[in-house]
Amino acid sequence: MSKIFAVGETIEGYKVQVLNENEVRAAAGILFLFGIISFMNSWLVGNFVYTKIFVVAFLIEFAIRVLVNPKFAPFLVMAKLITKTQEPFYTGAIQKRWAWSIGLVLAVMMFYLIVLNDLKGPLNLFTCVLCLTLLFFEAAFGICLGCKLYKLFNKDSLQDCPSGKCSVSVTADIQKVGFFQALTLGLFIVAIYFTSQKINTKETQIVVIEKQVLEPQKDVEQVDEECKPPQWAIDMGHGEKWKLHHGCK
Repeated sequence: MSKIFAVGETIEGYKVQVLNENEVRAAAGILFLFGIISFMNSWLVGNFVYTKIFVVAFLIEFAIRVLVNPKFAPFLVMAKLITKTQEPFYTGAIQKRWAWSIGLVLAVMMFYLIVLNDLKGPLNLFTCVLCLTLLFFEAAFGICLGCKLYKLFNKDSLQDCPSGKCSVSVTADIQKVGFFQALTLGLFIVAIYFTSQKINTKETQIVVIEKQVLEPQKDVEQVDEECKPPQWAIDMGHGEKWKLHHGCK
């Protein structure tokens, strides 16, 4: 039973149970991919079916990670298959489990709100965005935000982070950001901002011209008919967005 219910693996040379960081990051990336697909379907299309399926999968995954053993969590098993040819990179399991507990709480909330009660509102949006943010930081940057919270409450437990992931000091020159690097980033952001403003203004002008040219040629009944959302859009709760996408008021 002790092999089934465990926090991580016992590896020679480490005083604490550990996890393979490669697997953890890969699993976070897989979850983020499916999560963002389901979220965008809900946000843009109004189809919450994929979100409900993802929430169920998310709840099962984190329940197994926290309450049973991470080695049996389905997405971590997928990640193990994907990263099995990479050299293991060990990190302490205890802070990861604490961070996953946050994920489990969020999963229970989403399951209650979205799956059981079919509720839609700002609380759902905030919870989904928070989950996606945690997954993205883990997958893209290797930053476990939940682990950092664990560190705040357990300041003397840095030995539980064998891989050095808990370290916040930047010592190597290659990790430092120079003035010209920061300047390049800043100029890039400014350029993209003004480009987006220019494109948005141009697109708005095109829409206005098209409406001025075309609408006088149509009678009111024809315009109303063309701006009537199809039944499939209404059934998905996409009626108003369909009008928006088709230039209708």
